[in-house]
Amino acid sequence: MSIDPSRGRVTAEGRGVFEADNIREWRGHDVVDSSGGKIGELEAIYVDTATDEPSFATVKIGFPGRHRLVFVPLDRATVGPGYLKVAYDKKLVKDAPAIDTDGELRAADEPEVFKHYELDYQTGASGERRLARR
Repeated sequence: MSIDPSRGRVTAEGRGVFEADNIREWRGHDVVDSSGGKIGELEAIYVDTATDEPSFATVKIGFPGRHRLVFVPLDRATVGPGYLKVAYDKKLVKDAPAIDTDGELRAADEPEVFKHYELDYQTGASGERRLARR
């Protein structure tokens, strides 16, 4: 299965399709890197405000009492039984910009998240935020 950002769906070859909004029900499932190494647990999905399509996920990492949420892009992500596999290396994700587990991503910090993954960042035509938590 893979997340198809052009359609906002998670797909599986020959297995039907379900809406990407349902990925929120996976909160707490493992997030693994491109080689299958566990990064942490899925916390939330952030959508691109221009398209309302899933764009980033936050992953809960750290130790009890010292957790934080890091951001990881969902492009080329795939799903399996009980996990979400992202196309990025565990170290890159763990070094990504983070927020506290009860924090929010500030608009001023959005460009840093994109820059960490060498992705282009552009605000909307009227300068609105690029990411929104769903």
